[in-house]
Amino acid sequence: MSYHNAVLLEESVNGLNIKKEGVYVDVTFGGGGHSKAILDRLGEKGRLFAFDQDPDAAKNSIDDDRFVLIPENFRYISRFLRFHNVKKVDGVLADLGVSSHQFDEAERGFSIRFDGDLDMRMNQKSKISAKEIINDYSEEKLAEVLFLYGELRNSRKLARTIVHERKNKAIETSFQLKEVLKAFLPNAREHKILAQIFQAIRIEVNEELAVLKEFLTQIPSLLTNEGRLSVISYHSLEDRLVKRFIRTGLFDGEPEKDVFGNSNEPLKKVGKLIVPTKEEIKINNRARSAKLRLATLK
Repeated sequence: MSYHNAVLLEESVNGLNIKKEGVYVDVTFGGGGHSKAILDRLGEKGRLFAFDQDPDAAKNSIDDDRFVLIPENFRYISRFLRFHNVKKVDGVLADLGVSSHQFDEAERGFSIRFDGDLDMRMNQKSKISAKEIINDYSEEKLAEVLFLYGELRNSRKLARTIVHERKNKAIETSFQLKEVLKAFLPNAREHKILAQIFQAIRIEVNEELAVLKEFLTQIPSLLTNEGRLSVISYHSLEDRLVKRFIRTGLFDGEPEKDVFGNSNEPLKKVGKLIVPTKEEIKINNRARSAKLRLATLK
């Protein structure tokens, strides 16, 4: 698939433990790789719902009576499933992050390899793009975004430089931003630092961590007793949230215990952390940072 090579395809779909007559959800449809693999394992009465807020993904929709593509953000998973008269599902799959297609389309502004408008919106109808964040955010707010979402220790210096430079001329393209920050990009680490900067801005534009939290908190009430959650993440911020929610049912603090020392976590992990094989990384370099976690109801 030229749109997006599905990462950890077999492992993530196997992790759903698919029942032929079950109801499943792929919340990150993209190129449809995971969805097609799920449909291949479903019987005639099985159903698959997929979410993708990016209009480009609609071009990959699958012509199958068992399949419904919902063009919305998966933070609204429960609401839109209810619209389709679905209250419980047998499995949910999420392949987080940016699709290869989004990275490769220069005008989308996701990639550090191409020059394009500072956009980075997964939903192209969203009002705030990377351009607004770079040119309108206060120095303090910009530093906070770069520190929290890019884990950049010199976030204050980066923010100060951006604010100083934008007074002279608006920063509107990927390469303009790169030029503005060139003093912070030593040759040996240029790619890594830029990736962190772009990641931070992208997360802010798309509210990615807030979306992930909203999504995860809905899973316990959506899954059937033997239902499965299969989540692929690509950076530590996402993975920590997924790991912590599976372990505790919370994103902060520890679960409360009763007088007998028992706590009431809604989920339990299934198996160990799964990462791509060397062979998969060789074929698809974007799989190198992927981590798959599986869970079911406790």
